[in-house]
Amino acid sequence: MRSFTIGSTTITDESQAYLIAEIGHNHAGSVETAAKMIRVAAACGASAVKLQKRDNATLYSPAMRAQPYCNENSFGATYGQHRDALELHERHYISCRTVAQAAGVEFFATAFDEASADVLLRVGVRCLKIASGGLTDLPLLRYVATLGLPVLCSTGGGTGQDIDAAVNVLAPKVPLAVLHCTAAYPVVDAAELNLRCVETLRERYPDLVIGWSCHDTGIALAPVAYAMGARILEHHFTLNRASKGTDHAFSLEPQGLKTLRENLDKTHAALGDGVKRFYPSEYGPISKMRRWWVKGKWQIGTQAEQEAGTVV
Repeated sequence: MRSFTIGSTTITDESQAYLIAEIGHNHAGSVETAAKMIRVAAACGASAVKLQKRDNATLYSPAMRAQPYCNENSFGATYGQHRDALELHERHYISCRTVAQAAGVEFFATAFDEASADVLLRVGVRCLKIASGGLTDLPLLRYVATLGLPVLCSTGGGTGQDIDAAVNVLAPKVPLAVLHCTAAYPVVDAAELNLRCVETLRERYPDLVIGWSCHDTGIALAPVAYAMGARILEHHFTLNRASKGTDHAFSLEPQGLKTLRENLDKTHAALGDGVKRFYPSEYGPISKMRRWWVKGKWQIGTQAEQEAGTVV
């Protein structure tokens, strides 16, 4: 049986959806905002909250850091200044982890590089995420595989062969879950969501829990992905979709996250076990529609007559 454990939660095919509120950098570099988002996401029913950790000085080339970055979503004149303004430091991550523990929600982050993975290990996260950009980063995958933490791996921008290569590095050494993803922010063409890939990945990796990292703008399709077998659902989260930053516009606000949690739970219940039954709630309506053998005739009769008769 496929299973994947994050902290105290074990996820299987029989589980309710494990819902990750992807905060990313929607906190705009403010640890206070990040803490508030964690508390709100927990109150809305998220199973986990997730940030993103980068070691900007080593991750980006000097030319990339020096590139002008002047637009309405910029937090700095250059791309390096922009990224630095959004980055939380190790002490901030420790603070966020503490807030998450108090709120009763799991806390972890995406590691974009080896140095960031080390930071997260020191912070004490109980899971690491590899973003779609890291799917083919074999040095990073090999390093993360030595750390002993469960790993979620997104697959946007990858082929089946790319995913196979990542699985072959990670799965023999650490618990692994694979997330279908389309690395567009947001996905504009619904056909590119290609949710049947959830089924494809389940067939390709029968021992692994499969999920979906959603870059859709709404909440309608996550229950579809769950019904197709995705047990980990990740959706970007914000307090206000009009906030400054590139990810807010396709993120869920609190009411959207709360409704998504409710819909996923309803989907889990609605799938049932596949055994066809005559439910007590059906008896009243059926008794007024179904003919019974009543006093020598096929008729819709009273309850007493039906109990004494035979259904047609």
